[in-house]
Amino acid sequence: MGLIYLGALLFSLGGSMLLDWRFGLTFWRDARKATWTMILGISFFIVWDLFGIALGIFFRGITDLMTGILLAPELPLEEVFFLALLCYTTLNVLGAVAVWDGKRDRKREQESAA
Repeated sequence: MGLIYLGALLFSLGGSMLLDWRFGLTFWRDARKATWTMILGISFFIVWDLFGIALGIFFRGITDLMTGILLAPELPLEEVFFLALLCYTTLNVLGAVAVWDGKRDRKREQESAA
């Protein structure tokens, strides 16, 4: 029972990877930039979480759906995977907007050239 949330996060990350691969949104467009952006984004939010925990704002809820593995007091293992999903989804959305915007610009150029 303790792996359900982690499994759901990994399943969702897999879905994000499939979308990225299929449409060339993030890692399949520029893996180096995407990797650095993910590292920086996850690191920023981990630091954010640690500050929130230290200030008593964030705390770990007790549930049977989580593994119970803590990386730091009140910081569960699943948080890292959640933050990865958050960052990856954001990058994919931005990548999709860039692809859509590029197609729209090419269509306008073709119409103005005709």
